[in-house]
Amino acid sequence: MREKEPQFTVTDRRKFTADGELREGQVSESSSQPPVAERPQASPAPAGKSNALQAELDEPLAMNDEETIPEPTAAESAQQNKEYLASASRLDDMLKQANPGQPAVPAMNFDRLVQSLYMTAAVQMGAGTAPNEQPRIDILGARQSIDMLSVLAEKTRGNLTEQEKRLLQNALFDLRMSFLEITNAIASSAQRPPKAGKPH
Repeated sequence: MREKEPQFTVTDRRKFTADGELREGQVSESSSQPPVAERPQASPAPAGKSNALQAELDEPLAMNDEETIPEPTAAESAQQNKEYLASASRLDDMLKQANPGQPAVPAMNFDRLVQSLYMTAAVQMGAGTAPNEQPRIDILGARQSIDMLSVLAEKTRGNLTEQEKRLLQNALFDLRMSFLEITNAIASSAQRPPKAGKPH
């Protein structure tokens, strides 16, 4: 004997018709449900108060002193530094075992930091390109690398030896000169009219 198939009742629960009209028997959401909390809309303010009103609206988005990331304690920093040095030492040991004749990686210092940023910016401006290759220039990346050196110079002012200061200033001078040459060349090529095609 064949079992009866289950019966399903389809009920159209859509509140609006295809034309966007409210169906009969449906109550508008605004009257049947409590209002959803929304960000208050600012009423038009006088011209003089517009800046103050904008600052007030933006205030929840701004990070205040209480929301800043907590600074690690001296004990936490010391423990982390100790573990970092131990991990770096294990890495050096593995490298020595894998490459017995290779010299150890030199420790980082201020001179090497400046030289690293200098070389990065120089390569981004086309240095190191093979003679027969077209240089690949990343002028925006170069500007960022030069700006990093500028920040370094600003933040270390008064805390450098004469040799470190001279190294940093020379690096910035050379890189800025190269940057100006490249940007001037880009500007002049952009203003140059295109060459007319050869007549057929």
